[in-house]
Amino acid sequence: VMLFDAQGLPKEQLLHLAVGTGMATILFTSVASARAHLLRGSIRWDLAGRITPGILVGGLLGSAIASVIPRGLFAALFAGVVYIAATSILLGRMPSASRQVPGFIGMFIAGLVISSVSAFAAIGGAFMTIPFLMYCNVPLLQAIGTAAAGGFPIALAGSVGFIAAGWGVSGLPEPHLGFVYLPALAGIVISSMLLAPAGAALAHSLPTKRLQQIFAVVLYIFATRMLI
Repeated sequence: VMLFDAQGLPKEQLLHLAVGTGMATILFTSVASARAHLLRGSIRWDLAGRITPGILVGGLLGSAIASVIPRGLFAALFAGVVYIAATSILLGRMPSASRQVPGFIGMFIAGLVISSVSAFAAIGGAFMTIPFLMYCNVPLLQAIGTAAAGGFPIALAGSVGFIAAGWGVSGLPEPHLGFVYLPALAGIVISSMLLAPAGAALAHSLPTKRLQQIFAVVLYIFATRMLI
């Protein structure tokens, strides 16, 4: 939002463009993440397959709602989701396993909720998927790997929704696909791929707790700045 505002993009569409473009970037980053977990054998494809239908419906639903609600309400919901995610990361608490993985209906509802919420903040949904799977007695590494695999359908459904929602909107910067601003998409994806090795090296050199604290504080600041 801040970068788009600095470039003089339409203020009424800043948040929709930012979230739509951000969701589209996850299409690329989620593939790299899922591939890494696939090589380590930590993805439960049976669970990923059962939660994906709900994810696809939820992503379309969440992006459709986000595209029609007033800008102020959208900003408040966005900030709320990011605050919850930041608090979850900062505390680093995971629920203790107390039940088994639900059937198709239960997994569909879980995917629907996770993906709908994710569409409001252009996130892959891992901060909700991992605790949910651990609550269902799925080991942590498998929960992380399965959540990584679920990032792609969340991004796919959300991106399609934001593209469709912004398809007929006038005054959007060119070139674009709906609410996805293509130059920003290309810039973020390229820079992410180039800097991923440096990020991984930094992640292995800092204590996990310190990384969580830094990331959470950054999320709090960005969400608050955007809301203001």
